[in-house]
Amino acid sequence: MSSPQRVFIYDTTLRDGAQAEDISFSLDDKLRITEALDDFGVHYVEGGWPGSNPRDEAYFKAVKSLKLVNAKIAAFGSTHHPKNKPGDDHNVKLLLEAKTPVVTVVGKTWDMQAEVVLGVSLKRNLEIIHDTVSYIAKRVDEVVFDAEHFFDGYRKNPEYAMTALKTAFEAGAKTLCLCETNGGALPFEVEAVVKSVVSAMPRVNIGIHCHNDSDNGVANTLVAVRAGAMQAQGTINGVGERCGNANLCSIIPNLQLKMGYKIVPSANLKKLKELSNLVYELANLSHRPHQPYVGKSAFAHKGGIHVAAVRKANAAYEHIEPKLVGNTQRILISDLSGKGNILSKAEEFGIDLKSRDDAAVTILKQLKDLEGAGFQFEGAEASFELLMRKALGQWKKKFEVERARVVSNFSDTTGANWAEAVIKLRMPDGTQTHSVAEGNGPVNALDKALRSALVKYYPQLSDVELHDFKVRILDERSKTAARTRVLIESGDKDGRWGTVGVSANVIEASWQALVDSLEYKLQKDAQKSHSKKKAAKKKPGAKS
Repeated sequence: MSSPQRVFIYDTTLRDGAQAEDISFSLDDKLRITEALDDFGVHYVEGGWPGSNPRDEAYFKAVKSLKLVNAKIAAFGSTHHPKNKPGDDHNVKLLLEAKTPVVTVVGKTWDMQAEVVLGVSLKRNLEIIHDTVSYIAKRVDEVVFDAEHFFDGYRKNPEYAMTALKTAFEAGAKTLCLCETNGGALPFEVEAVVKSVVSAMPRVNIGIHCHNDSDNGVANTLVAVRAGAMQAQGTINGVGERCGNANLCSIIPNLQLKMGYKIVPSANLKKLKELSNLVYELANLSHRPHQPYVGKSAFAHKGGIHVAAVRKANAAYEHIEPKLVGNTQRILISDLSGKGNILSKAEEFGIDLKSRDDAAVTILKQLKDLEGAGFQFEGAEASFELLMRKALGQWKKKFEVERARVVSNFSDTTGANWAEAVIKLRMPDGTQTHSVAEGNGPVNALDKALRSALVKYYPQLSDVELHDFKVRILDERSKTAARTRVLIESGDKDGRWGTVGVSANVIEASWQALVDSLEYKLQKDAQKSHSKKKAAKKKPGAKS
């Protein structure tokens, strides 16, 4: 069978994805995701199960006010209760009351599920499928039949599984979606079954819905499409019950960039990382840095040989151009780095190091020595930029710490955690400044005291906020005497940056990272000011 020109994407992030542990989308979250999916070019958005909870009920009312361009909204529900007729069934009524152009009906196609779980005869199960689909198909634009546990059913009783499919089609379903519900099938099994179904029902739109319990959700979806499926179901970032659903963030670019199917416009595909990030944020989940295509590390290079190669040709270690999916190439720095890593970071930081290979070698040695001592610059590139500039003589000290002291108190009975920091600084003009601050713990007190001392000289430091603070024990065998690494993420209105400190004293390690953070802010602002002045001089009519 020749490949279809189009594959239609059916997103179930808001229904099947929301069944994942630790995910609970608010109504506003669901509406924002719907708009983002529509903007991206998804063809179907499954909004939820009407009547299963008040939020889904509210969603189907509110979604009507959205001006969607690409996506059809689908309501999801099951076949009618065995004791009811479709017209009298509460769930069927709710599906129709949702007033969506598409209704997806899930029904049993595995004989064991019909007899044991649903508790009906195989004949009665077929009647339930037919009557439900027929009743709904006469009242909505489109019915999708989700053939639940189809692959397990086909393995045990292929004749009955196929009869269930044909029953739904004859009753009016426009798409028959084969569900790999338990997520345990392997790609060669899925491909063979889909080929058999497509061969037996050549004029029927076949869909595929896979779960990821054997880590094959994406692969199973791709082989199903290759075998003739024309609708691919999944979720953004693969969120879903148990091990998750097939990940649309991998399925879509694989289909479009690798297999030649038309999914969304190329300009829309560049929004994929942005869409992935939105769902992570609204789901209140940490982004998976190593996620293919959209992860922060998807196009990150650390080994010196790899970096040297991608500096000459990106394709040496990148399977696609990162920009095609809205991602970017990143060069990492560590004790595995080579000179190419240093030169790449210099370019990124706007430092001219091309003609100064000796300096690059010196910086590389410093990097390896520091990483050997426990520093890690992958999440602390601001500290590494400062290291480079200091090594190249491009850094002027903004302040000098003459003395810093912190006293910490805590109580087992009251739960109080109080600290006081005292700092004495010397500024470049020779003046001295003292500062005292209290805080919730020693690091917070030091942070407040340092800023208080500096802000009168550098007002822009008041814009800096601390976003994250991580402590890692480096040599556990030393127990309480172990060296610790502190990573701090800071930011202002223009962006965020990471800094690092290492010491056997966790307060000193924190202090190193705090100082780097404020020094980087001053360096960044100075560079920005210099660039503006330079640009102003280049304008026509500017004074030289």
